[in-house]
Amino acid sequence: MYKILGVDPGSLRTGFGIIAGEGDDFHYVASGTIVPGKNGQRYDKLKAIYEQIEQVIAHHEPTHFAIENVFYSKNPKSTLVLGEARGAAILAAALAGLPVFEYSAREVKQSVTGQGGADKSQVCFMLGRILHMKETPQSNDESDALAVAVCHAFKNREWSLP
Repeated sequence: MYKILGVDPGSLRTGFGIIAGEGDDFHYVASGTIVPGKNGQRYDKLKAIYEQIEQVIAHHEPTHFAIENVFYSKNPKSTLVLGEARGAAILAAALAGLPVFEYSAREVKQSVTGQGGADKSQVCFMLGRILHMKETPQSNDESDALAVAVCHAFKNREWSLP
C-alpha cells in the first residue's frame, strides 16, 4: 500500500493532495491549500510552507512525495519565487525521509486527462472520476496537487501488481 502527497507549489497559495491505494486502485484521502499570507517577509512565507507541509506529512504519513516542476516564465523573479516555495516543500519531504519525484505540468495533465494541454476544468473533471470523489476540490491549487499525486501513481503502477 502506498500513500502519495502531491504538491502544487506557490508563494501565495500552495496546494496539497493525498491519495492512497495499491496499483491502479487508489482513492482520495485529503487535500487543502496552504496560504502563508500576502503580508510579511518572503522567508516567513517559506517558513509557513515548510511547517505546514511538515504537519501534513506528520499527520498523514505518506510514503511518496510528488511535486510539480518549475515552469519558466518570462518574469525571472516569479520563477525564482516559485522555486523557493518548491524548495521549502521539498525540504520538508526530504527531512521526513520521503522519496521526492518531480513532474512537469504538461506531464501531469497528460497523465490525468490524456492531453498535455488540458485546461483546469478538464483536469478537475477527470480527478473526480479517477478518485471517485463526490465533490470536486475547493481550489485549483488542491486539484493541481491531487493531479500531481495521481500522475505519480500512474507512472508507478508496478508498485503492488502481482
